[in-house]
Amino acid sequence: MRIQFPENLIWGAATAAFQIEGAPDADGKAPSIWDRFTVRPGRVQDGSHAGVACDHYRRYAEDLDLMAALGLGAYRFSISWPRVVSGPDRRVNRRGLAFYDRLVDGLLERGIRPFATLYHWDLPWFEEQRGGWEARSTVWRFADYAEVVARRLGDRVKHWVTINEPLTVVAAGYVSGDHAPGRRNPLMAFRVAHHLLMAHGAALERLRGLVPDARVGPALNLFPVIPRRRGDVRLAERIDALANRLFADPILAGRYPTPVRRLLSVFNWTLRPGDLDLIGQPVDFVGVNHYSRIIIERSRLPWLGFRLARSPDPKAVHTDMVWEIYPRSFLDTLTWLRERYHNPPVYITENGAAFADRVEPDGSVRDEARRDYLEAYLFMLRKAMDAGSDIRGYFVWSLLDNFEWALGLSKRFGLVHVDYASLKRTPKSSAHWYASVCRTGGFDLPEPMYRSLLATALDDSLDLIEEHELARAKS
Repeated sequence: MRIQFPENLIWGAATAAFQIEGAPDADGKAPSIWDRFTVRPGRVQDGSHAGVACDHYRRYAEDLDLMAALGLGAYRFSISWPRVVSGPDRRVNRRGLAFYDRLVDGLLERGIRPFATLYHWDLPWFEEQRGGWEARSTVWRFADYAEVVARRLGDRVKHWVTINEPLTVVAAGYVSGDHAPGRRNPLMAFRVAHHLLMAHGAALERLRGLVPDARVGPALNLFPVIPRRRGDVRLAERIDALANRLFADPILAGRYPTPVRRLLSVFNWTLRPGDLDLIGQPVDFVGVNHYSRIIIERSRLPWLGFRLARSPDPKAVHTDMVWEIYPRSFLDTLTWLRERYHNPPVYITENGAAFADRVEPDGSVRDEARRDYLEAYLFMLRKAMDAGSDIRGYFVWSLLDNFEWALGLSKRFGLVHVDYASLKRTPKSSAHWYASVCRTGGFDLPEPMYRSLLATALDDSLDLIEEHELARAKS
């Protein structure tokens, strides 16, 4: 069965600076919170670090040629704040900025549209020393950095992502402590969330002032929150508010969700006049990062009151990240976004899967599991579009195997295999398949798989989703 997409849909791939660039002190780059975090013993699961990663900083031309060979229509990359601004005196590092000049020019020379992300988690260490995202002043210094980048690249880059996954910054950086800066302070988490939202708005304002034809939006990781038991429906609704709607509501509706407003007097932060006006400025698109759903159940964990539960499906399959492969969650997420926020334009800024890929004796990497994953999720994307969702583009995560944050080099998301010893790049079988998708705008789905996915897409009674959505609608 042929699954075909509109001709104007943009097909791309995505990466992040810290995960691929390496060269942590080259050409005047300052250290980031992640440079400092990853050298602390026990912080990275496999003991690796990102000092080399994919060495993209030095091998970017090779990677650009790979993108061209894959037929990518666009490439989403992030700009490293500490590579561009090298000290607390706001000194611009022109050598670091020149790297992104060369990268953007190389993309355009190959007919690939650049999508630039301003913040993908690598806060300069000197900013962390001045309070980091806990300090309101960081909002305005981020806006100054955005202005520097816009003045240099805005004549060529027209699509901008302000902040990538603010939820992950807050949850992993300030609640669990698994990510930089490694805090475990839920009392501070909402202050950090508010400042990230303000930084989004402040950067958007600067970009619009300098690049009138810019298209600007955030990249939010969104997912259904499913109660494991019927008695946990209200709990799931609260977690949804504290995860998805904590960021989507202020940006797209100009207000915080009710459960968050109730916490204002409890948690240590203050909402000032004008803040929500800054945050809630109209965006040109919403970037959606999506991998799976989460299933929750009640627990006695301090502060949280819930824990993640395993899928109730005994046949559930998981990626190497132990994330359930559940394509229906993609459709549910996009339906929720369309119905709750009046169908904003959407780019899928991340979607993909990590698997334990193996290099065969002949040097090839055959990753049929990744192709199966992408086919299933793209089927659900097509169903969302059929229902009216305004989808403008799709970026697979990721172009390259890379440094997966606190998990180090142990998880491989790439279409292209990277040998971390030799840094040799080898396109996997999924890369050749995705090149065909980019070229033709579609793919052929085996009939049994099509029927199974269609049945899943049409089933409204799965895992308490219907009951949960009713609770959501009343909030």
